[in-house]
Amino acid sequence: TPHKLTPEDSIADSKLPAQQILQPGKEQSLPGIQPSKWNTPEFYFYYLCFLTIPVFMVKAVYDVSQESHPNYSRYSHLLSDGWIPGRKVDNSDSQYAGFRDNIPYMTLLLILHPLLRKAYNSFWRIDSYTKPVPSSSRTPGLTQGLSPSAAADARMEHRISFDVYFAIIFIFALHGFSALKVLLILYTNYKLATQLPKAYVPAATWIFNVGILFANELCHGYPMAEVAAFVLPSQTSASEKANQTPGWAGWIDSYGGILPRWEILFNITVLRLISFNLDYYWSLSASSSLEKKQLDPSNLSERDRVSVPSKPVDFSFRNYLAYALYSPLYLAGPILTFNDYISQSRYPLASITTKRTLMYGLRFLICVLTMEFCLHFLYAVAISKAQPAWEVYSPMQLSMLGYFNLHIIWLKLLIPWRFFRLWSLADGIDTPENMVRCMSDNYSALAFWRGWHRSFNRWIVRYIYIPIGGSGQGKVRAIGNFLAVFTFVALWHDINLKLLIWGWLITLFVLPEVLCTLLFPAKKWKDSPDVYRWICGVGATGNILMMMAANLVGFAIGVDGLKAMVGNIVGSLGG
Repeated sequence: TPHKLTPEDSIADSKLPAQQILQPGKEQSLPGIQPSKWNTPEFYFYYLCFLTIPVFMVKAVYDVSQESHPNYSRYSHLLSDGWIPGRKVDNSDSQYAGFRDNIPYMTLLLILHPLLRKAYNSFWRIDSYTKPVPSSSRTPGLTQGLSPSAAADARMEHRISFDVYFAIIFIFALHGFSALKVLLILYTNYKLATQLPKAYVPAATWIFNVGILFANELCHGYPMAEVAAFVLPSQTSASEKANQTPGWAGWIDSYGGILPRWEILFNITVLRLISFNLDYYWSLSASSSLEKKQLDPSNLSERDRVSVPSKPVDFSFRNYLAYALYSPLYLAGPILTFNDYISQSRYPLASITTKRTLMYGLRFLICVLTMEFCLHFLYAVAISKAQPAWEVYSPMQLSMLGYFNLHIIWLKLLIPWRFFRLWSLADGIDTPENMVRCMSDNYSALAFWRGWHRSFNRWIVRYIYIPIGGSGQGKVRAIGNFLAVFTFVALWHDINLKLLIWGWLITLFVLPEVLCTLLFPAKKWKDSPDVYRWICGVGATGNILMMMAANLVGFAIGVDGLKAMVGNIVGSLGG
């Protein structure tokens, strides 16, 4: 019989010295690990700061949000009636206002969509041949004689059929006749991937999709009135064109759906189009990773669901359409790769449970209430939009206006992402979580972006950063790649100078962290861990200030607003 491994054997085979083997009842410490500092005078000072300073931070913005403040009249027109007695609500951010005002309708959709899928599944009796027979049964395998692989394929076919039907209805309700423009772009992209010679697919994919970003912006979504005016014979005068186009083109434009400006939200779809094309391109030269790695296709890790190519038959136009227009993620993400979508459509994840989804919904509700509290009591966004007399505010108030502006930006992005992820979880699809960290606990610029738009960061790493060389060719090349990545990120968000400056500032502000990591390697400070900790603290503070500046420029007050704010903060003795 084979030798059984005993606890004594484990200890004998361990590479750790005998004195480092954990013993019950004795405190142990691993090599190089410092003792806990929770119960030290230094940390008691931090506890005191934590309990007192945030109160003054909130109070600084609350005080300037009162009707009695001299600048109140400058931004009061941006406030709306709130549901908290005695308070107005700062609903002046148009991006979040569009989401906030439609929460009741989207909640109804979140409930209705999974219920319709259940009704669809019940009608076709999908569960009768896509669930394993109980282990107590003498009949092996699945009901109706399907193998596990065939049952998984059947499940995917039915899921994707429903996704396509619902998506077509959904986008026509959202965009009206403009849904045909969306479908035309999707069809063209699919043909580029599947009809061009393999060597041209990556370049054609990037040129087409980046071109679409620019064309959508410059042509304002291609209104039919303007398209008709453009294609009319050149000898037609401008006045004649104006008289001819409203008859039919204007009528078409009048049926724009719930969201007539479809091009604003199409950027997220562009990422899915690129994902499909490149996943298809890489699948053409990939061997069977499932057989090579001896992986169970029904129990893949998240990494394997992304990297293991789908079957050749999976890259059909119907599957592509279902993926690109998947309703829960269509408007804002989070971003799911094509391979991952197909894998989850074929095999349900064990991690998706009713309890987990309900707890996630509770967390989402807490986030919404937190945002409502901020918008009712802290009018930081309205004050910034009104471009008030900054000199009226104290340096502390100016600092906190910038700080809470960023907190509201964090919340206004987190809440829609959490909502749409909740919807996808309720529908049986698990996407990467965005915003995995709070805004105020990020001291590393590099780590900050990994946790902010996390699904987008993973998309960038897979489809841009690694293909152009990543960080494996030296620090200088890595910084150049970082600049290329954030130039794309800025243009993807919106084609304007403010966001382009934001992307370049992010790259610039990453440099100090990279340089300090080279100048102060941890291994050289092993004998002075406290000194190294303080050096890291100073560097982290600088990182936080630079990231705050970059994000205020990109998403809040712009370059001029930041100059005015910083000038009033540091331009006085009090600052």
